[in-house]
Amino acid sequence: MVVLKLGKIGNSVGAVLPKEVLVRLKVEQGDTLYLTETPDGYHLTPYEPEFEAQMEEARKIMKKRRNVLRELAK
Repeated sequence: MVVLKLGKIGNSVGAVLPKEVLVRLKVEQGDTLYLTETPDGYHLTPYEPEFEAQMEEARKIMKKRRNVLRELAK
């Protein structure tokens, strides 16, 4: 478990993420993180959930239509 302390940043309140958390999330200063509410609490991720769902659907279509895509690529 990582404990975060909230502090004033300009007119807002923010949390400073420790270096080991940034490494595990594979993010750095300036990157965008997404906080989503789940039944178990909150989930912090560098991946946009809506975009990830769209990509999953695209992967399914590409797998299903693999032969057609190969022919189009020629």
